[in-house]
Amino acid sequence: MTMMTTDLYPSRVADQAGITPRQDPVLHATEAQLRAGPLSADELAFFDKNGYLFWPGRFTPAEVERFRRELDGMQSAASRDDSEPQMVREPGGTAVRSIFAVHEGQPVFAAMARDPRLCGVARQILGGDVYIHQSRVNFKPGFIGKEFYWHSDFETWHVEDGMPHMRAISFSLLLDDNLPYNGPLMVMPGSHHHYISCVGRTPADHYKQSLRRQEYGVPDPESLTRMYEQCGIAMPTGPAGSVLMFECNILHGSNSNITPLSRRNVFMVYNSLENTLGAPFADVPPRPEHIACRRPAAL
Repeated sequence: MTMMTTDLYPSRVADQAGITPRQDPVLHATEAQLRAGPLSADELAFFDKNGYLFWPGRFTPAEVERFRRELDGMQSAASRDDSEPQMVREPGGTAVRSIFAVHEGQPVFAAMARDPRLCGVARQILGGDVYIHQSRVNFKPGFIGKEFYWHSDFETWHVEDGMPHMRAISFSLLLDDNLPYNGPLMVMPGSHHHYISCVGRTPADHYKQSLRRQEYGVPDPESLTRMYEQCGIAMPTGPAGSVLMFECNILHGSNSNITPLSRRNVFMVYNSLENTLGAPFADVPPRPEHIACRRPAAL
């Protein structure tokens, strides 16, 4: 377990929000590791500058159909059973919002986590062995799928999980066509170079509420406006089978889905084995294992 004595990224401890420079590199690998990996020099440069990459049609229609069948069974079981802690419902409703730890006990998604199109890129960016910090499916059913407000994943993973450094990345595999009007993910390119600290003390068991609608760890409007003015907004959209990779500290969010079209995305979050979790930097108990892995094993 990584031991930390200094909080490099304090948040939720002051009465005012702040924006400070990132203190970690974006590309953690050596020059030799970067040259040996699957991403080209141009792709690495784009990711370093912008904090995301998008690949249309990364997975085949047959692969997508296999993922969908597995997901349909999981969603049907979740709809019948309220007792599973991995299942999160929409705020104010009963529709399934997210299912966590989908790579555990689900062979199809376990294989996805080990697919070199994902974990091979993660090793190249993060510079060595990686493990799954978190996996989940985010559902956005037509008409009722709610928004995910602007946030940096790292702020939460740091404060509530004890992730010491910005050395993790997420991959979002699109299981439905992500269109400009059915609630696709938006990112602020380049915002990963800045850390936004948030206000408000973190309540105990905050995750039980925040996974439905987050209130703590949400950037303030002034900071978001400054980041928008500096970075703008990109909306990577494409057909099912496409993959969006984004850096752990990039600001991202998505609107509600008021169309008839569903928007289901599978997320695999890779963390470096040299960046494992310590005690949360907030004075709260660690979040459960299905949300933040504390028993890492290299893929």
